[in-house]
Amino acid sequence: MLQIGKTIISHDIIESNFFCDLNKCKGACCVYGDSGAPLKKQEVKILDKIYPALQPYLRNEGKESIEKNGTSVIDIDGDIVTPLINNKECAYTYFENDIAKCAIEKAFLDKAINFRKPASCHLYPVRLRRYPKFIAVNYHHWDICNPAIEKGNRENIRLYRFLKDALICEYGLDWYEKLETAEKILNKSL
Repeated sequence: MLQIGKTIISHDIIESNFFCDLNKCKGACCVYGDSGAPLKKQEVKILDKIYPALQPYLRNEGKESIEKNGTSVIDIDGDIVTPLINNKECAYTYFENDIAKCAIEKAFLDKAINFRKPASCHLYPVRLRRYPKFIAVNYHHWDICNPAIEKGNRENIRLYRFLKDALICEYGLDWYEKLETAEKILNKSL
């Protein structure tokens, strides 16, 4: 583990290779899981506000789920998450060439909204766990991401480099540069 500010980062973040391979995994992380994507409280407000602009990007099933349950729900663990369609895919999922993709991100890329997507989705497979005095930054290993590990190994792309934009969005450029420096120091000591 290493510490940058109030974050405690697992070495897996800088030692593991990872690069999403949507052609192989088909966006499975948007479809499978115990509940929807974790949301921050401020993201709930954002989703409520941008929902009208998202509607053209959503499948009918997604709109029905959101209109029935809201733009966010509380899961069995008491966490705020995105709603699901029939207890399966995220309500904000659409499919393109049989690949699950994020309608929120599509609307963002089309400049219809200025919110890219929930941080938990942008950062995946990194998961954050907040504690009173620090935030744990961990790599969530899930076998549906094995194609991403294989591609990351082939292309020699570290997980934190794959997630550069997401990590900078979450913690800032200074934090990210400190993570790069930590990797260099660790590699020299090996």
